[in-house]
Amino acid sequence: MTRHHGRLADELRQIEIIPGYAPYAEGSALISCGNTRVLCTASIEDHVPGWLRGQGRGWVSGEYALLPRSTHTRTRRERTGAGGRTQEIQRLIGRALRAAVDLTALGERLITVDCDVIQADGGTRTAAITGGYVALALALRTLQANGTLTHDPLARAVAAVSVGIVGGELLLDLDYSEDSSADMDCNVVQTDSGAFVEVQGTAEGDPVSRTQMDALLDLAGRGIGRLIAAQRAALEAKT
Repeated sequence: MTRHHGRLADELRQIEIIPGYAPYAEGSALISCGNTRVLCTASIEDHVPGWLRGQGRGWVSGEYALLPRSTHTRTRRERTGAGGRTQEIQRLIGRALRAAVDLTALGERLITVDCDVIQADGGTRTAAITGGYVALALALRTLQANGTLTHDPLARAVAAVSVGIVGGELLLDLDYSEDSSADMDCNVVQTDSGAFVEVQGTAEGDPVSRTQMDALLDLAGRGIGRLIAAQRAALEAKT
């Protein structure tokens, strides 16, 4: 199947990761997945949430926001606190990025990865995880470079991608037009070894068979392998 923008069914959107995009942050990256663009910044603080104090380990949390004109019509700022969708995405980002880190080796430090969507065309949460990992890795390098840590707490790479069934076809890396018409869509987070961190999927129409689900996960795994290669290239470019 050739999609409306010329991609094949198993083809990612064009990926670009610019490391160190925000110079004041300990780690940062601007990630573009087609027309979706997310600025990810990682900030380090020498404390942990109260419930973690004295346990000798750190924490990684994620925050997420859509800038008002990242969407076709203005999205209102969430001035009174994160709404339900935003909270769900923030928790997903945090869980995904914590899977990349040895929290005991991090020590009692908090790293907050802010993911601000500059332009949204589907897959913002998966782009946030993929770009957020690069920002996190660069922040951990900062801790080593200034002598705070003697070795890298980064345990593994983590990336994420969407897959779905649209018009009976299994597709990788859905844009907004595909996601909004999908019979089934799924967000998949995996490590560089292929282990799963999270799978979020919903059938909007007919239930999905085990065979279809296995095929979707295989498709996601191939895409995530390419994303991890892009992460590595971005980190090498910043060395």
